[in-house]
Amino acid sequence: MKKVVLAFSGGLDTSYCAIYLAKKMGLEVHAALANTGGFSPEELERIERRAKGLGVKSYVALDVAQDYYDHAIKYMVFGNVLKNGTYPISVSSERISQATAIAAYARSIGADYLCHGSTGAGNDQVRFDMIFDIMAPEIEVIALIREKRLSREEEIAYLRSHGVDFDFKKAEYSINQGLWGTSVGGKETLTSSETLPEEAYPSQLTQTEPRRITLTFERGEFVGLDGRRYDDRVEAIRALQAVAAPYAIGRDMHVGDTIIGIKGRVGFEAAAPMIIIKAHHMLEKHVLTQWQLFWKDQISAFYGNHLHEGQYYDPVMRDMEAMLEKSQRNVTGDVYVELHPYRFVLVGIKSEHDLMSNKFGAYGETMSDWTSDDVKGFGKIFGNQNRIYYKVNGGKE
Repeated sequence: MKKVVLAFSGGLDTSYCAIYLAKKMGLEVHAALANTGGFSPEELERIERRAKGLGVKSYVALDVAQDYYDHAIKYMVFGNVLKNGTYPISVSSERISQATAIAAYARSIGADYLCHGSTGAGNDQVRFDMIFDIMAPEIEVIALIREKRLSREEEIAYLRSHGVDFDFKKAEYSINQGLWGTSVGGKETLTSSETLPEEAYPSQLTQTEPRRITLTFERGEFVGLDGRRYDDRVEAIRALQAVAAPYAIGRDMHVGDTIIGIKGRVGFEAAAPMIIIKAHHMLEKHVLTQWQLFWKDQISAFYGNHLHEGQYYDPVMRDMEAMLEKSQRNVTGDVYVELHPYRFVLVGIKSEHDLMSNKFGAYGETMSDWTSDDVKGFGKIFGNQNRIYYKVNGGKE
């Protein structure tokens, strides 16, 4: 019997796939969940029970949270990556680690097929197809929901006809929770004029008293919170999320261009990612030079977009990661942040690499290493090229 590895989430689409692959296509189904850090132990247990209830030959949960951090999150922080200046690409960045792990697992058990539950209307189908083809080109990819153009009602009817009757009640809001943020979809995100209501967000406001926290960075990586150091960077992110999420921080609506060429809109909440990115960026503004900051911005925008579109394995990504990592050699210090309901305030930083020092002069106040004559001469030379231009062309413009 031929084997198929099913990228399993426990939802309706992948539950349908599990039954159809076995009953209709006669395949030996091996379900695999790639956990990038967004599932609680209780959720993992529930998904395993569902997989086994569907009669799969085997089920495995692949822990890829550390891989996700090492190959995506770390560089998104180095680059202060926010797609369209808004979205920390919370969900899309997970897909690379997930697809890579599932493809590797499929090869390890000698699978003949790979299957994912993506529809034909989103970005994930492209990401999974592309990475499966790169990592396991010899394995044929099946995407049943896309290929059969199934409706939700058809999937439910098929499962019930095979004795499967889980609670398929459609939630009013679609939640995709991960280590680097949670996406929220609903009827409002299908419009251009409405925003998500308060109750749509998984994290509700429970803390109202302002709180000051200290984030510690070493060579660009977030390593400590309020004086406690975390050697496990994933745990550092989780610790900050636990502190900041009760303030309902990091909510927004993202509008962007999808891989398939249409505009897409999604709500999200990402308390820890937004605080880390903004705090890291503030520290960088103190310790990096003008042109380091400038070129990082250019590279980071491309890097984030390429990552969002699943193009992680393009060699140019390794080139950009090398530059980003090198740029972090002096990005070490503490950043002070105040938490408030629905917002946070960057207070300041402390770093031995801080380039803002009164011994070199205080902006708008005092001179230190230069004289008034130095400035006078500098101003003349600095404008020399433009002065020449207007002398030559002044009468013609």
